[in-house]
Amino acid sequence: MTRRLGLRGVVVLTVVLVTVVTTVSMAATAYLVQAGATRARFAAAAQASFDSDAQQAHQFLVRTEARQSAVEGVAEYMRARLGLTWALVNRTATSGPLSAVTDGRYVPVEGTGGHYPGQLPQSTVEGLDRGSVRYPVDTPEGPMLVVLGEVEPGLLLAEFYRTRGLDEELAALRAVLALVAALVVLLGGTAGVFAARGVQRRVRTAALAARRLGDGALDTRLPVEGRDELADLAGSFNAMARRLGESIEQLRLKDVQQRRFAADVAHDLRTPLASLIAATDGLHSPDEADRTRSAELVGSQARRLGALVEDLLEISRFDAGAAEFRPEIVDLEALVAEVVESSQVEVERTGDVAVFGDPRRLLTVVRNLVGNALRHGGPPVTVTIDGDAPDVVRLRVADHGPGVPEELLPVVFDRFVRGDRARHTEGSGLGLAIARENARLHGGRLEVRNDGGARFTLTLPRRT
Repeated sequence: MTRRLGLRGVVVLTVVLVTVVTTVSMAATAYLVQAGATRARFAAAAQASFDSDAQQAHQFLVRTEARQSAVEGVAEYMRARLGLTWALVNRTATSGPLSAVTDGRYVPVEGTGGHYPGQLPQSTVEGLDRGSVRYPVDTPEGPMLVVLGEVEPGLLLAEFYRTRGLDEELAALRAVLALVAALVVLLGGTAGVFAARGVQRRVRTAALAARRLGDGALDTRLPVEGRDELADLAGSFNAMARRLGESIEQLRLKDVQQRRFAADVAHDLRTPLASLIAATDGLHSPDEADRTRSAELVGSQARRLGALVEDLLEISRFDAGAAEFRPEIVDLEALVAEVVESSQVEVERTGDVAVFGDPRRLLTVVRNLVGNALRHGGPPVTVTIDGDAPDVVRLRVADHGPGVPEELLPVVFDRFVRGDRARHTEGSGLGLAIARENARLHGGRLEVRNDGGARFTLTLPRRT
């Protein structure tokens, strides 16, 4: 089974392939452009040389026309062109000896280095009207470029230009371009190896961090280097690790809270149940007074147990997100008046004190705050409703008692939290927790501080 390429191999292979394709394409394009330009210059130089020879040969004929034939005159002139391979084809009887046709090719009547049978195709010669034509041929002396044209009517001159030097020059160009391409590919591959090593190192670091995070090291973080995608990945990983750590910490706290909640519920249920069991035994007493006291004890403890169960059900609704919320326009002053109707509480209001909320839940909050102030605080107790702000209404309940113990201020809204004085009452320690949840349900908040006594402030958004 073949082994799959790793990230490093994929990066290196990709860089090498891209480098090879790009370099080969550029080298091939450069060669084609240069080769085309070089061949064009060679052909242009050959054509210029041929045109010059044809013109000079014609002028030579004009000067020597009475002494010799056209074939002899052109041949005499061309023999003076040393180092040039040429041939003459004559198709007019008045110009001198005629060229024979053999196997579809004209045999030159004059030329350099012997005749070149087969170098002047019949179709090319007979198809030439005026001017000249160029075409490549292979000769015993190597590849050549042939320039064929008329010097006189019916008398054609062919000049042969060796292209070996041109081919060698182009071969040298190909070798240079191939060498350059090989060096570029080598450099690209080397750069790809180093780039892949850097990427692989950062990916391995991320993988190791992910394993450590999976093993429980929630403080694991990745270094954020640069502004590339891997830096974004590191930033996202760190944000995920932070949120995961916070979530797990919240779950741990929730677990501790639930365990303490279960222990507190068991503790608070134990007292009324024990009292109920003792009172039940007293109901069977023959003494009328004992039965009366037992009945009263059963009633009070049953009410206490019912209130505790009701509070627990309310807390469970908040935890489940199933708390019922029925908002309407509520006049906080009227609601406070309903709570303090029979108590010695001073009420002050300023501005518009109407809010959009659930009157039953707001009544629960106000009743709890005022009740706590009356039971655990000191007189006078004041309720101030501040409606001057355009977007919120604040309700403050203040007493002049000893205030909330400093050690309880951070946790006073937690469940089953009670001070020393409250432990001797029938409260369950859930009132303030329920009050805070009701405030949150309205989008508000409930806060406490000590200032000559306890100061509870309920802040509610007005809403419409």
